[in-house]
This record gives sequence, C-alpha cells and structure tokens, in this order.
Amino acid sequence: MQVVQSVSHFLPAGKNFKWSLKALALVIITGFLLMINSAKAADPFFDESFGNYQEDLETAKDDGKKGIFVFFHMEECPFCHRMRTTIMQEPDVIQFYRENFLTYMHDIEGSNEVVTFDGKSMTAQDMAEKVFRVRATPVMIIFDTEGKPVVRYTGPTRTKQEFMWIGEYVMDGSYQIQSFTAYKRAKKRALREQ
Repeated sequence: MQVVQSVSHFLPAGKNFKWSLKALALVIITGFLLMINSAKAADPFFDESFGNYQEDLETAKDDGKKGIFVFFHMEECPFCHRMRTTIMQEPDVIQFYRENFLTYMHDIEGSNEVVTFDGKSMTAQDMAEKVFRVRATPVMIIFDTEGKPVVRYTGPTRTKQEFMWIGEYVMDGSYQIQSFTAYKRAKKRALREQ
C-alpha cells in the first residue's frame, strides 16, 4: 500500500488511476524481461556458472553431458570477440554445444575466486595461468566429466565447421585414438573428396 501511495502522486486521480498503475507495472515488467532477454541474447552460447568447476562436473554428469567446454578469453581480445559474435551465435552451433556440453567463459585476467575441477580454490587468473598455462586467447578446452582436458585449441577457428569439429572430435571418441590435428586433416581430406 505504501508503494501505491508513494507512486500515486505521479499518477492521475480518479478512475484512470488503476489503469495508469497497471500500465506502469506493465512497462516495468516489460523492461525487466527485455533486460533479461538481451543479456541472454548477448551470449546465448554460454551457460551461467558460479565458478565452481567441481560442482559443474556433477551438473554435467547429472545432465548427461559429455563434458565441459571452457572458453578462456580476455575482454579486449579481438579474436575472442569475433568468435563470440559470429560462430558462437549460429543456431546450429549453439544447439550442438549446449546439447552435449556445459559451456562456460573464463576470463584469464579475472580476480574472482573459482574452484578448480580438483577442488582447489584460487583466482580465475591463477587457474588460467598456473593450472592450464593459458597465455594467449582464445583458448578452448573441452574437459571430460572427470575434469580431464581431452582437447585444447588455441586461437580462433577459421571456420564454423572447424569449430564444430572440436566438439565432434570429443563426441565420437576420436580424442582417444588420434590428435585433433590428424582428425581435422582427415575431415578436410574427406570434404575435398566429396
């Protein structure tokens, strides 16, 4: 009631008051929903994380995912920006990765506390530098559901297809028998022969 009284001096009196109050509520709710949707639309590729990768592993297992895709980036990295605004905006790319992996961004300069896959607490920067030796960005690593890295790709992919191959390499189990370089070479050869 106090909210209505404090807002009421801005709204017309009489029978238009209820209509105006409903209109104001509708505008506020619509603005809030647009804000949420625009935040999601900015990076629809990525899941939200609280920085506890050990818990994220359990979520991945519970959700039947093949692993966790981590995009190590810096805010001012033009290659990261290009990946996030082009390839990672493609609906089929988003669908494939989100169906098969949990997908997270990791700021290599971040000062926020994270918990690593093996339960150690440290800053995001220390995890990137000391644990995974990320020096340049982007670096994309897919971890299995035990927290072990199964593929690492440094730099932006040249094409959407090449980015899809990173995920397919894990999904079809090829990481267990060959390097990603050999896998990619075979994929390119198969495309030329078609």
